Amino acid sequence: MYNILDIDWTSLALPFAYITVLGGSLYTFSTVYRKRKAVQSANLEPWFQTHLQRDVYLTLLDMQPEPGEEKGTRIPDSVIRAALLRRAVEDIRRIIQIRTSKQALTTLIQRGSVGDELLHRFQAAEKEIEEELRDVVSEANALAPGWGNSIFQSANEIAANTALRSSLEKIEGHLEADKQWWEKRRETIKEDFMKELEEDSAKGSAKAVSDDDVVHVEQASPAATPSKKKKKGKN
Repeated sequence: MYNILDIDWTSLALPFAYITVLGGSLYTFSTVYRKRKAVQSANLEPWFQTHLQRDVYLTLLDMQPEPGEEKGTRIPDSVIRAALLRRAVEDIRRIIQIRTSKQALTTLIQRGSVGDELLHRFQAAEKEIEEELRDVVSEANALAPGWGNSIFQSANEIAANTALRSSLEKIEGHLEADKQWWEKRRETIKEDFMKELEEDSAKGSAKAVSDDDVVHVEQASPAATPSKKKKKGKN
């Protein structure tokens, strides 16, 4: 029977030490790698560029005089509401872009075509837009009670009308070029049609001439026959 006391533990010390060092190294590498990724995620380049409409709105708020101050010109509430509405329109545009990009990004991640950095940037953008929406609703309710419930509906209509107007402008921009192309195309078709008519007319004239020649020959042939008979009678 094999006795466990007969095992040479001294000879196994080196392999166990190697496994321990290897496991510790892997754990240390994994910890440092995760921390580095977290730091990189915190310093990622933002998904969107500067929110100009939000900056304009905040600037208008900063220009408002404090209560009790006599200096400074008070900005009308209508201007501030218009600035907040434009900010909401830009948020609608970003929401559409986020939804459109999410499907494509999910497919690329599943295929392994992009790294985790792009995913972290996208997740940061989603969180940013969520906070932006809450902020806009809060600001809208502060300007007019209950406006936060309908501001994005109005912003969505404005965004849709803007997109439609942009499409119409593109169509009108191509209208003159399309008109010129069609004029040239119509002239080309007209020239080709006239050439076909001239060719058909020339073929018809040639055919009429050939038919007249055949009739003339047929009429001349009977006249030659009686002359031969007269000559035979003289003989």
